[in-house]
Amino acid sequence: MVILGIDPGYAIIGWGCVEYSHGRFSVLGFGAITTESKTPFPERLQVIYNDMCYLFEKYKPEAMSMEKLFYNSNQKTVIDVAQARGVITLAAQMYGKDIFEYTPLQVKQSVTGYGRAEKKQVQEMTKSILGLSAVPKPDDTADALALAICHGHSNASSIGKLNTIINNQLGDNK
Repeated sequence: MVILGIDPGYAIIGWGCVEYSHGRFSVLGFGAITTESKTPFPERLQVIYNDMCYLFEKYKPEAMSMEKLFYNSNQKTVIDVAQARGVITLAAQMYGKDIFEYTPLQVKQSVTGYGRAEKKQVQEMTKSILGLSAVPKPDDTADALALAICHGHSNASSIGKLNTIINNQLGDNK
């Protein structure tokens, strides 16, 4: 399964694309979409949308995992991030991608085994799981890769549970 992880924002949008197969991850690509603060906000949203479309066309992910929006005390920031998430979600929808959202706690738990792990721990485990020589920069990129790992683990767990249920049902019918 090809998974595109997204750490949403409006100045820097981290992205990381991985393939998850037979319990192993391989990195297909990662980076950041950036927009200039001096650019009018609607144009920044257009840059984000266009770059997201490019990523969907290039990597053809089956799913997109994105960090859930949490309330920030700065209302302008949270509104701007919500608008950026909207165009990211629209791009995914236009390309027919399944969209999954995870909280920071879920990502930390999935990547490190501890939901209260420090950011540095998550970054180091992301590097290790993906076999990278260094922690990806900027941090948003490392976060996006962690989101992709989280979905891979979550999806594998769900498939495993589903297979157990199916096998139990088939076993009852024999």
